[in-house]
Amino acid sequence: MPRPGGNPGLEKYQFQQKYGWDEPCTEVITLRIPPSMKKAIKDGLVKNWAEVCRRAIAAEIERGQSPEVKN
Repeated sequence: MPRPGGNPGLEKYQFQQKYGWDEPCTEVITLRIPPSMKKAIKDGLVKNWAEVCRRAIAAEIERGQSPEVKN
């Protein structure tokens, strides 16, 4: 039997997407980096490193898809 009045605080606690991507991030790839970079990530020098990588790759893809400007 449902609770009378429903759940008035549902919107406050429902799932919210962490990032503004148009599609879910479900694919996994492996990235090879030097040990010093891994240590820097583990030491916390790069906050949210996975999102930093996603944004860098997205920017590179966007640059590759845009028409080249010739001088």
